[in-house]
Amino acid sequence: MTSTLDVPVVRAGRRHRHRRATVVTIVLAALVLGLFVLTMMVGSYYVSPLGVVKAVLGIGDDPTNDFIVRDLRLPTASAGLAVGIALGVAGIVFQKLLGNPLASPDFVGISSGASLFAVSSIVLFNASSSVISGSALVGALLTALLIYVLAWRDGISGYRFILIGIGVSEFMLSIVGYVISRAELYEAREAMTWLAGTVGQSGAGELRTLLVAVVVIVPVALVLERPLRTLELGDDTAKALGSRVELNRLALLGISIVLIGFATAVAGPILFVALIAGPIAQRLAGPSGGILAAGLVGAVIVLGADLVAQQVLPTPLPTGVVTGIIGAPYLIWLLATVNREGRGG
Repeated sequence: MTSTLDVPVVRAGRRHRHRRATVVTIVLAALVLGLFVLTMMVGSYYVSPLGVVKAVLGIGDDPTNDFIVRDLRLPTASAGLAVGIALGVAGIVFQKLLGNPLASPDFVGISSGASLFAVSSIVLFNASSSVISGSALVGALLTALLIYVLAWRDGISGYRFILIGIGVSEFMLSIVGYVISRAELYEAREAMTWLAGTVGQSGAGELRTLLVAVVVIVPVALVLERPLRTLELGDDTAKALGSRVELNRLALLGISIVLIGFATAVAGPILFVALIAGPIAQRLAGPSGGILAAGLVGAVIVLGADLVAQQVLPTPLPTGVVTGIIGAPYLIWLLATVNREGRGG
């Protein structure tokens, strides 16, 4: 039991944690802003930071800068920003809700379901980009519903949800491989390009939808952060504290799935961002670092990876290739430590 003398110490510790989380969040926001502007500066034609700001705000006096920034580079930078925030928020909600660092939407099969529907629309129907994006969103939602139903046993267990999700993911990926094997060369190449995952490949309509979703859903996720922290204590404790466990869990899962669906619809399955953004945010900001910090870390990863993929490497590559190079070693390390510490469930 905490004594009266310990109360000031507890309060001081709490203030220190909140101060650290606030400082880290501000620094991450500044870093995201810097990468967002840098993405629009570099390329075959250099634009100064002031020129980028003027063009974005519509107060520039250089038609060339305005065209390059607003028509060519702003959509890609906006897609990287929105996709990163969506993946980061979706990832940390999944991991906290299911109490497992492996519980990432792309790891448990939701991205695989989106990929199956998108690839099928490319190969079987030769669909347009908007139809491909819509198919990816529908695939993510249906896959999440399938996993939820299969994992339900008078409630949702994080360990069971992850195992069933991995099984569903492998099943979906095997069908993806079969569909591609039956495709013509041109269709197979288009499908593989989409599967690699890259920002800037979607149309204006899909990007606009994702931006609206991020603006609307992320604040809702921040409002639900307190019930999420209560659910982390366990169902029995959460019920004792007055939390509506299943309703809150379903709402948080729905938010996460919609975000991952819209992000995949815009950029394809950019792997590992949802998996690594949350743990990095927690490591930087401490226990008080939450959804907002994870979303900003996701944006830093996607914007940085796209810059490396497009501007640093000798040959431009899809963004997902760079995030895969970053995320694969982390996944190996995570599997080793989770097994050693018994956090796998």
